[in-house]
Amino acid sequence: MTGTAGAGAAVTRRLIRRETRGDLPLLACLAAVVLALSALCAWAPAYAGGQEDRALRQRVDASQAQAPLISLSTTPEVFDTVPPAVDAAGLLRAGPTLTEQLTGPAARHVSVIGGGYDYDQASLISPRPPGPANTGTRLGLTYLPSARAHLHYVSGHPPADRTPLGTAPQIGLSQASARALGVRAGSRLTVEFARTLGVQDAPPHATLLVSGVYLATAAGDDFWSGRETLDQPSRYPDEHSAGTVLAVRGLVGLDAADLLAGAGVGGPRMTWQLRADLSGPALERARALTGPLSHYSADLSAALCQGADPVTGELGCHVGGQATGPLLVVDSLTPLLAAFTAQDRQARDLATFAVDALAAVALATVTVAVRLLLRRRQAHLRLQRARGASTVRLVLLRCAVAWPVVAVAALLGWAAGEALAPGGTSGSPQPATAALVASTVALTVPLMTWLAVREPRRTARPRRSRPNIAVGRRVVLELTVLIATAAGVVALRSQGPDGILGAVPVLVALTVVLALLRCYPFVLRLVLRQARRSRGTVGFIGAARAAHDAPATGLALFVLVLTLGTAVFGGLVHRTVDDGLATGAAWTTGADASATVAGTVTPASDTRAAGTRTALQHLYTLSLAGRADGAVISPVAVVAVDPEQLAAVAPKSPLAATLRARLTTGARADENAPLPALLSPALRASEPTGGFTGTVVPDGQRPRDLTFTPVGTLSTAALHDPLLGPVTAQIPAGTPLLITTAGAARLMPPQPSGSTVLLLEGDTPAAARPAALRSAAARALGPQARIRVRSETLSALREDGLTRGLGTVYTAGSTLAALAGLLALVLELTLTSHERSRTTSFLRTLGLGAGEAGILHFLQLLPLALASAVGGTLLGLLEPRLLAQTLDLRQFTGGPAQPALHTDYSLTVVLIAGVTVLILAAAVTEAFVARRRGLGAVLRLA
Repeated sequence: MTGTAGAGAAVTRRLIRRETRGDLPLLACLAAVVLALSALCAWAPAYAGGQEDRALRQRVDASQAQAPLISLSTTPEVFDTVPPAVDAAGLLRAGPTLTEQLTGPAARHVSVIGGGYDYDQASLISPRPPGPANTGTRLGLTYLPSARAHLHYVSGHPPADRTPLGTAPQIGLSQASARALGVRAGSRLTVEFARTLGVQDAPPHATLLVSGVYLATAAGDDFWSGRETLDQPSRYPDEHSAGTVLAVRGLVGLDAADLLAGAGVGGPRMTWQLRADLSGPALERARALTGPLSHYSADLSAALCQGADPVTGELGCHVGGQATGPLLVVDSLTPLLAAFTAQDRQARDLATFAVDALAAVALATVTVAVRLLLRRRQAHLRLQRARGASTVRLVLLRCAVAWPVVAVAALLGWAAGEALAPGGTSGSPQPATAALVASTVALTVPLMTWLAVREPRRTARPRRSRPNIAVGRRVVLELTVLIATAAGVVALRSQGPDGILGAVPVLVALTVVLALLRCYPFVLRLVLRQARRSRGTVGFIGAARAAHDAPATGLALFVLVLTLGTAVFGGLVHRTVDDGLATGAAWTTGADASATVAGTVTPASDTRAAGTRTALQHLYTLSLAGRADGAVISPVAVVAVDPEQLAAVAPKSPLAATLRARLTTGARADENAPLPALLSPALRASEPTGGFTGTVVPDGQRPRDLTFTPVGTLSTAALHDPLLGPVTAQIPAGTPLLITTAGAARLMPPQPSGSTVLLLEGDTPAAARPAALRSAAARALGPQARIRVRSETLSALREDGLTRGLGTVYTAGSTLAALAGLLALVLELTLTSHERSRTTSFLRTLGLGAGEAGILHFLQLLPLALASAVGGTLLGLLEPRLLAQTLDLRQFTGGPAQPALHTDYSLTVVLIAGVTVLILAAAVTEAFVARRRGLGAVLRLA
């Protein structure tokens, strides 16, 4: 018995080896598919994670260049010591110890990059500023060491960090502030600070020495964003009288806080600026920071603070040995991460379409390969079955041949993917997905083998209605697919794509294929009807064979339609995003370039560069009252523009044409003349019958009422015009908008909450260069202006990690799907070539010529090529329209509106031509092989 069993095992092993050698080409196809998919499971997540990390770092670096994303602040308790003192240097040195309270690894990813302190605005007692009468002057003090790199002192010197005992604290002022105050280097300022409740009965006074006057220098890192008050003074209406208040801010030295504390001034607001280090796996580090930052304030209070003060009720804290008030944490990183997560989720959802399509094409390729493998072994399997081999034995024999190949290919693919995967990213290989891929391919072999060799079910009586049952099953299957597709589309449109609903395009492709297979017989019957009337028989036979083979080519048709449809869909997404990036860059800059500065600034007339057209826009915030009902609407964004300037900058702009036609710019506006205005729909709805009035307080004058007369309503297209992009970026969402003439700017005083936007358009190539535009903008609005150039903005948008990653996913997915589809097509044509060759050989024995046989091969495959081209194009154009509500491509392009879908027709034509040429090349190959066949081979096939 032992010898018999050993001999049987040896025979089985020889049989496995022999069948493995015979099936080597098809096993190589299975191995190639498994190897490629396993390598993708190891490489693609790491690569995608690197793109996400890059995109997040771009956003974080851009935000941190403008202002710190994380900051800590507190107020030292000055009067806890005798005499009162503030150790500002000790407090700033203690800043790095505050990050130790971040739990987990978060402390290693956050560092203190600087600090400073600020005093609330105090009243300037002397000297009184020259010029128009002011009801008061407010002076703010700031210690900001990082500002020195962005200043140039035109007289005097920076304020000293250590001044001799008994001398006044030193202060540096900007040239504009010094002129507004009427002081210079060496002047003394007497300032009255607010009294400290519970400690002082009268406000303390202090004397400051102007050590120098500075000018702001150009900063490429947006240093002046949010710090414009250090360079430009502002004026605003006095709340208690009809006059105006002049507000300025100056820079002081490090020991100014201690000197002011000795004069009885309360402690300043100490601020530490923190920087998040997101090098390496940025997304993982940001997520690790989010949790600790959410309870960072509570952790600081628990570690550094004790019981509440009995007088004020505030916690008493100690930082660096100095008693302070509660610590306040300002976290702007978490909202930025939340916004990025939404964009990243949208990119992942869009990527699932390409990934699921690739998986479906790969599975179809595996199915075709196994079908061909079983077709080649059909006679052998029947012989083994006739000799008594069981179904289980035949299935296990097939598995013994295929499973080792699949396992080795999966391991090699995984190893290659891991070797090529970039390290140090937030993405990690997916071994579970790779195992699922290999298992799916491995289980396809026994399943299809079982279906091929199972014994037919015996019935008591033969069924006469077998064709009717087959038709009924087909109808049920098609209805199931249609219902599943409709349900998937509805779910996808209502809740957006996810890992499961991303497969809906595959169902749509299957529905398109079913529709084509239903249309096949009808169209071919029409062709047959015409072919019968012709004299030749080749056309009739070719159409008849194509109609007969249509159901058998369903899988090849599905692969071609899905591959072509995915490629067309990917081209549409890429083209739409690319066009949308240009629109988003135009919306961000408004013209070739734009410059934005806080407050209302009127450039000098000689600052306009040669070859450059400019348009000035002033933004104000007003409270308006309806003239009909007196209802107050606040706040309202009021934009003062010159329509002629806008029309010169953008001659083809619909908004500029509307403003030029509606806003009349006649004689110089005065306080009694009504100002024409265009209103946003929300503002127009609040006052449909009358106009609006607003009260302003010019410098040193009585309050004045401005009357705005509506002359039209801004349409959605006008509100989305790029000319308004830089202005609306300064307006909170939902704020009503009013656009009026530039004459309003002469009647309204400057506002600290307002801003000025300068649009620049180059007339010549030299003037349109980024360097020339930046120079012209800085010369007009000063070095503290935030300048954006359209070409640079567009380059930054195109280099965004999410945008590039999405394009890479669709390019790689379409390429791999095309390769898998090509393999599936070759295998499918090989699978069905025997029947076509048999028909051709039979006709050749009846006298058909070699040339006519070639035409016959061509005609048999021509319907497949045409159906694939029509179905793939239909799928690629239909999918975006069905899924339009889920394609929020605005996340990648910027701009106010969803970009319009733009089909890449050139790519579509190339893809259709490629598929058609591929199928027809197969027909030519079959015809060439048939012509070289000898008479004996022809007779054997016939």
